[in-house]
Amino acid sequence: MRYSKISTKSKKNKQNKRAKRGSAKSKWWTAVKLFLIVFFSLIILGLAAGGAVFVYYSKDAPALNLDKLESTPSPKVYDSKEQLVATLGAEQRNLVKTDNIPVMLVNAVTSIEDHRFFNTRGIDPIRIAGAFVNNLKGGSLNGGSTLDMQLIKLSFFSTDESDQTLSVKVQEAWMALKLDQKWTKEQIFTAYVNKVNMANGYYGMGTAAQAYYGKDLTELSIAQLALLAGMPQAPNTYNPYTNATSAKWRRDMVIRSMRRYNKITAEEEKTALATPIDDGLQPLQQSVTIPSYADNFLKQAIAQAKTLAGNDILNEGVKIYTTLDTTAQQNLYNIVNSGNYITYPDDTLQVASTVTDVKTGAVIAQIGGRNQPTDVTFGFNQAVQTDRDWGSTMKPIVDYGPAFENNIYTSTNDYVSDSPTTYPNGTPLKNWDNTYFGSMTVKSALALSRNIPAVKTLINVGLDNSSKFVDGLGINLNPLQYSNAISSNTNTKNGGASSEKMAAAYAAFSNGGIYTKPYYVSKVVFPDGRTVEYKPVRSRAMQASTAYIMTNILQSVLTLPLSESVGSYAAVPGLPAAGKTGTSNYTDSEMDQITEKYGSLPGMVSPDENFVGYTPQYSMAVWTGYSNRMTPIYGTSTQIATKVFSSMMTQLNPDPSAVATWTAPEGVAQQGSALVKTDSSGQTVTQSSANGG
Repeated sequence: MRYSKISTKSKKNKQNKRAKRGSAKSKWWTAVKLFLIVFFSLIILGLAAGGAVFVYYSKDAPALNLDKLESTPSPKVYDSKEQLVATLGAEQRNLVKTDNIPVMLVNAVTSIEDHRFFNTRGIDPIRIAGAFVNNLKGGSLNGGSTLDMQLIKLSFFSTDESDQTLSVKVQEAWMALKLDQKWTKEQIFTAYVNKVNMANGYYGMGTAAQAYYGKDLTELSIAQLALLAGMPQAPNTYNPYTNATSAKWRRDMVIRSMRRYNKITAEEEKTALATPIDDGLQPLQQSVTIPSYADNFLKQAIAQAKTLAGNDILNEGVKIYTTLDTTAQQNLYNIVNSGNYITYPDDTLQVASTVTDVKTGAVIAQIGGRNQPTDVTFGFNQAVQTDRDWGSTMKPIVDYGPAFENNIYTSTNDYVSDSPTTYPNGTPLKNWDNTYFGSMTVKSALALSRNIPAVKTLINVGLDNSSKFVDGLGINLNPLQYSNAISSNTNTKNGGASSEKMAAAYAAFSNGGIYTKPYYVSKVVFPDGRTVEYKPVRSRAMQASTAYIMTNILQSVLTLPLSESVGSYAAVPGLPAAGKTGTSNYTDSEMDQITEKYGSLPGMVSPDENFVGYTPQYSMAVWTGYSNRMTPIYGTSTQIATKVFSSMMTQLNPDPSAVATWTAPEGVAQQGSALVKTDSSGQTVTQSSANGG
């Protein structure tokens, strides 16, 4: 019995223990289930919250414009020989195609930036989550982006700290998801390679390869590719030219990452790490090349290109082919800005000049001033300004050209009186030297630049006839006044003359009477191959006989004795050339101010001294003066315009004997010492009566 009681008690104890164990196990399992429920509920809530945040921010994402993802090459400007002259814009970028991107560069970039690039669909959840957690801790969101997202950032956002936010990151992710549905990974990678900032003003790894190593991407070593692959994260920090130590640290990080992901062998890693950071680097060149010697020309060329092909062309990576003769432009720049050709009185005397090709009408060289600041791009260009007076260079186009065109004069030996007179309104008229030569030939009157014969000629021609002739040469003096017989001053807001306009006008004398509107651009080529060509605008401005007779008269300007004219300084021995000097004048009250400030000055004193001349090949206009018009030109400074012309023509014509002179057209005959206009039967053309004003 005792045994039985003990056994029963033992059984009850065991049952109690089992019950307790079951109860504990049940409680533990209940706790586990509760934990799991809470855990997964939190995950679900987190996902829901994350989804809500994603939806909330992504709705404000910019539209995915694929055109913005693709970079455009830098606009480039070429000269008349299609040689590169300038690269425009703040970013220099040469694009590479997918086929020209080496696999080793792909390995380098993906190893350091996004090693799962080819296995994700625009976003990498693991990296995004890590960046999100970092953001919750107060850190930035850097490091969470795939290459797809980085391309989106470069195209639609910025790398500024203000764009390192959760909202921007969500929008980048959303746009990257959509991008991955539209483009292949190869397209995305190529766009990234062409888009990234590579420091020193260069954009795109292909651009950097050429700028830094003088090679294509396919020719670079592993170490060189690793350097380029590491730069976009912080271009200036990892710039090998300015921060070699940091650049090497970053490059080596890329190399080790490539080894970690088995993109290179251990031996290749060792060789690359041992490569000096400056291996193969060329001297750093300026990325934006707008040469100072051609600044004024390029300003006009770009303005014309915009008119020709659209104002937005500089954002489209166009190639602008110009009429620039690079050698001629450099020569003109040197003549004006150095003392190797001409002695200038000081550094502030200004020179502006335009040179055109007589046959084509193209501007081949232009300069807008002396000693222009080199740190200013597309600065003030006096060569195209009409605010200064071209003086007596107007006489051939306002007075004598239309006189021969309208048969007021038919012979270079026709006479005109140089005697006291007034303008039609009674205003006294005088010559610059206050003397009178009496009756003289029109050839002598123009060559010696007598004012009274010029005004009398305009009176006989008539303002209407003269205005028509001047308009035909591209110069706006409307409403034409009798004072324009000896001056380009005009009351019209946009009127007047400039070196550009005068060079083109005189070119018509050289080109048998054919005027061509001056131009700087021959064509504009877009990246897709579309080409917009400029068609020169030409017209007959005068009869060929008028042009030839005027050339004959203007040739004599360059053969006068120095005592009679500074025009002879423009002559180049053996070179057929013609031209006209031009001097503007101060009013009596202005002369009083000049005398009070400077005292008595020797010889002629003027605010502007000019020369316009031409050969059978080139036409050139030169203006000289001070920016402050009340600073006078006098003494030997009056010779500078003609000397600039002769210096330039010497450069343009190294063998003057090889330049054929003009040939007489039909309608012109030599009679003794005179050239005369003739009709179809060879008879001298009858003079027309005066046309009045």
